[in-house]
Amino acid sequence: QVQLVESGGGLVQAGGSLRLSCAASGRTFRTYTMGWFRQAPGKEREFVAVITWGGSSAYYAESVKGRFTISRDNAKNTVYLQMNSLKPEDTAVYYCAASRSSSWYHDYEYDYWGQGTQVTVSS
Repeated sequence: QVQLVESGGGLVQAGGSLRLSCAASGRTFRTYTMGWFRQAPGKEREFVAVITWGGSSAYYAESVKGRFTISRDNAKNTVYLQMNSLKPEDTAVYYCAASRSSSWYHDYEYDYWGQGTQVTVSS
């Protein structure tokens, strides 16, 4: 069992930065691939970024590539999402999730989810 708690969301102007954190409980955190998803009002939840259990590989949605960076600290049971050059279209609730699947793009491949943190980017 893994419990996830996101933090770090807020209101920021376009071009600004935010760093999201996702703290996990449980001693098995380091065995999970960790992903970030987001859901904007009226839209489906979408993949943002993922990092493998050891942190050696990371993948991003095209819409955030070059602006967002995912990282993890297994000693602290925490995964991060550094978001730079934010745009109004990045406004959404951001969720972290844990997966043991070999695939990671779809939300149904994740076993555990946090409650989400709101990110609002003003123009």
